[in-house]
Amino acid sequence: MSLITPSLITLGIESSCDETGIALYQMGRGLLAHALYTQVAMHNEYGGVVPELASRDHVRRVIPLIRQVIRKADVSLAQINAIAYTQGPGLGGALLVGASVANALAYALDIPTIGIHHLEGHLLSPLLSDPAPEFPFVALLVSGGHTQLMRVDGVGQYTLLGETLDDAAGEAFDKSAKLLGLSYPGGPLLAKLAASGRPGVYKLPRPMQHSGDLDFSFSGLKTAVLTLVKQNSNDNQKISDEQTRADIACAVQEAIVDVLAHKAHAALEQTGLNQLVVAGGVGANQLLRSRLTEGVSKRGGKVFYPDLEFCTDNGAMIAFAGALRLAQQQGKKDYHFNVKPRWNLAEIVY
Repeated sequence: MSLITPSLITLGIESSCDETGIALYQMGRGLLAHALYTQVAMHNEYGGVVPELASRDHVRRVIPLIRQVIRKADVSLAQINAIAYTQGPGLGGALLVGASVANALAYALDIPTIGIHHLEGHLLSPLLSDPAPEFPFVALLVSGGHTQLMRVDGVGQYTLLGETLDDAAGEAFDKSAKLLGLSYPGGPLLAKLAASGRPGVYKLPRPMQHSGDLDFSFSGLKTAVLTLVKQNSNDNQKISDEQTRADIACAVQEAIVDVLAHKAHAALEQTGLNQLVVAGGVGANQLLRSRLTEGVSKRGGKVFYPDLEFCTDNGAMIAFAGALRLAQQQGKKDYHFNVKPRWNLAEIVY
């Protein structure tokens, strides 16, 4: 017999890029179950995400994962009160898979759907952890092609403080990793290689670190890494010395973390807040975590991170964001939907 209480249960579907995430969240109880399928192995062969292949794989995975999560949570379809799905930003075809499944299933069950901004899911994901931050706080969003600083005063109350003008931090990690001959996804592999590197051997620029605002730029860093790699490459345009590769990886990581940490501290100073939330895939970087935790604690503040399993794309953050929206009575039952491959979080309207 199920032990689920009558509190509202939200099914979350994440399909914005190369990971299919499904979760069930219950208000008053928390996360009931979640599952994630990553397409990394498939895209690794091509050195990056192939949109058409990503969409087709979401089609294959989404229904089996929904069934898996429902069984794990010991609930029935009839107990689900709403379905939240990633509406954008992301790959158009991938988003359509999640949106169409969510609305078709909701129509069959006669329950509301809630389209969720992917970055809002990341931004709110640290609230799933214990302890969780309280509003208001500053959020550093470092997810894929996004690097932003936001002031968060409540659910749906977001003020953009600064963002990248070109490449994002995650892109800088991945592109630098590719230049060093690392496979996809390169960011975590670069961080692993950097662990055996020697700090200070190579000096790379810190773009816009002292620009006086809260914006970012990482395209110049990528160019500097390209130049450094060429200077240390052999006739086959590869770096044969493993220590040199590690030293360059270390320099790349140090440069990116320095900029992110400096801007995050400046955002806290500018807003007068003492809580910082770090969300998104780059938020799993251990050097960034240690640098921010140490620096913010010295000024009497605290940093909050999602659990490592919720740093990358996942269904739990979508289910949770949907549950919060449902509590504000923002679900709909007209089942007409569209997706938003490009969608500015600062302009979010529900």
